[in-house]
Amino acid sequence: MSAPKTYNIVVLPGDGVGPEVTHATKAVLSVIGDFYGHTFNFSEHLIGGAGIDAVGDPLPQETVDACLAADAVLLGAVGGPQWDGGKRRPEEGLLGLRKAMGLYANLRPLQVSPVLAHRSPLKKEIVEGVDLIVFRELTGGIYFGEKTRTPDRATDLCEYTVPEIERVARAAFQTAQQRRGKVTSVDKANVMETSRLWREVVSRVHREEFPRIELEHALVDSMAMHLIRKPREYDVILTENMFGDILSDEISVLGGSIGLLPSASLGSSGPGLFEPIHGSAPDIAGQDKANPVGTILSAALLLRHSLGLEDEAGSIEAAVAAVLSAGAVTADLGGTLGTRDAANAVIDGISAIHWAAAHRVQMHWA
Repeated sequence: MSAPKTYNIVVLPGDGVGPEVTHATKAVLSVIGDFYGHTFNFSEHLIGGAGIDAVGDPLPQETVDACLAADAVLLGAVGGPQWDGGKRRPEEGLLGLRKAMGLYANLRPLQVSPVLAHRSPLKKEIVEGVDLIVFRELTGGIYFGEKTRTPDRATDLCEYTVPEIERVARAAFQTAQQRRGKVTSVDKANVMETSRLWREVVSRVHREEFPRIELEHALVDSMAMHLIRKPREYDVILTENMFGDILSDEISVLGGSIGLLPSASLGSSGPGLFEPIHGSAPDIAGQDKANPVGTILSAALLLRHSLGLEDEAGSIEAAVAAVLSAGAVTADLGGTLGTRDAANAVIDGISAIHWAAAHRVQMHWA
């Protein structure tokens, strides 16, 4: 168990259901702090549409400064139809923050719970036992390339450099060493020059630094099909920014709900950014209907990757697994719980786990 410590966490509630799921997750983290003796100091700042409405900026400089000074950052969601067509878009805030924080690798893990496999739109025998993680490059590619627009023409430049590809490839191979030892690199090398560079660099990093890891290459269109037909065959999936955005949203439905999936955005140093992969869901915002599990599991990744608190992260993940097994879930998973009650169920699960652990210790010494 780690020594008690004080940590400063910036919370960016954002838009739509973001304030609800981050509020619920703060309660979970506070309980973890109580059990392990840590103090989590939370400060909330503007991002996305909330920033546009308040100060006309989806990423105020105050937010950037706070994030860079924090131990970790927890984000809810950005975006919504009310900002469509405006001069500034909420998504600019998220893209800009990733760039400002130097976050180049986005990790999106997926484990399909056996008790929820029947909720998947695919057959249970296809999805049960799926355990994979997507490594998405986060600061290059078409999202950050030069853009032009005229009344009858628009362009988006897709650009990658060798160092950008090398660093995310190393991160993926290093993770594969701790898992099942297989990396699938996804590109469009039959058409795109950036993908040809991607494949060459990934292959070289593999050959020179990680020869014991199994590496295979796949084209993104065929990969989209394979993830539906045989998702259990994959371990670590490595890909560029836009492909990773699309593929990770595709696999989110394998577990029954996009509301379950967490993500971590990491750089070489400094704080990480942790967020659920679901969007702002404006149709249910403010109604206590949003599934908080993706955000709560993102907090577990925050504890593990930014704060080095492995036991604390494991407590959250074990509690979530117990809650899902018990069927204490929100409407997207066929349950009746609201956002607050679902978070309280996880809190009760954490308490039960720690009581059981203490009880076993007492019984051992008796």
